[in-house]
Amino acid sequence: MKIYAISDLHLSINNPKPMDIFGRKWDNYVEKICADWNAKVTENDIVLIAGDISWAMSLENAVPDLLFIGALAGHKVILRGNHDYWWKSISGVRAALPQKMYAVQNDAVRIGDCVICGSRGWTVPETEGVFESEEDKKIYLREVERLKLSLQAAAKIRREGDRTVCMTHYPPFNLKWEDSDYTRLISGAGIEACVYGHLHGFNTRKEYVAAKGGTRYILSSCDLVGNQLIEI
Repeated sequence: MKIYAISDLHLSINNPKPMDIFGRKWDNYVEKICADWNAKVTENDIVLIAGDISWAMSLENAVPDLLFIGALAGHKVILRGNHDYWWKSISGVRAALPQKMYAVQNDAVRIGDCVICGSRGWTVPETEGVFESEEDKKIYLREVERLKLSLQAAAKIRREGDRTVCMTHYPPFNLKWEDSDYTRLISGAGIEACVYGHLHGFNTRKEYVAAKGGTRYILSSCDLVGNQLIEI
């Protein structure tokens, strides 16, 4: 069983949204992702999708995008991103998912010998403890608690020999790669790898893999990884 990751698919199957306005890397990007996915993934493998899955504003309108992902090979595990406005009730999301597709929210899922957990996260301040607004601070701290819940859930279902992977949508560190409440929790829980997305564009950091506290942090935004799945 192999574990792959990709994020920020920004799908809009029933109402196509032109993504190439954001740069040439978005030209035919869905077709490129599918071709790479079909070449790599078997039915026993796992693909982690760390948020920004669909442009839909309601769950009903997101269903075609979820079914599109569900038709691809492997087990799929999804996490909410900042643009996933359709993701409201976790019970509603899970009820809409096809077979072999799972949603993580304040909890964890075990597939074979792999445990996956995670939380959306929030922007990490460039100076620790200094936030742009009280609202930013409130959301950041709320996401810290949600990550704690998810890591605790992973610890409860983890067995000896299991691999444990965490997903966040936002990078769990700032632009200087400094530690945060998120990285300290993740490292303290003995997580082997953490997958994140959210970042896009030409000025994004070039290093896509970082190691901190015994955990590998892997950027998976599709346009920054050549619209290819990254093996974890």
